[in-house]
Amino acid sequence: MISYRPFWETLKKRGVTTYILINRHHISSATISRMKKGKGISTMKIDDFCRILDCRVEEIIEYLSDNM
Repeated sequence: MISYRPFWETLKKRGVTTYILINRHHISSATISRMKKGKGISTMKIDDFCRILDCRVEEIIEYLSDNM
């Protein structure tokens, strides 16, 4: 399963809020909502987040094995 836990930590470290993502970077509130609910987003959005936050993919998502 994909987790967005690193994304929320990266936002906090960078001092970026979801308000900034939505209003300054034009990320849809639906995308933020999907992430909060643990639902899938496109790789294009992951690319956008990496560009906006100047970070690596690992700082946005992580894979958690079902066996954990």
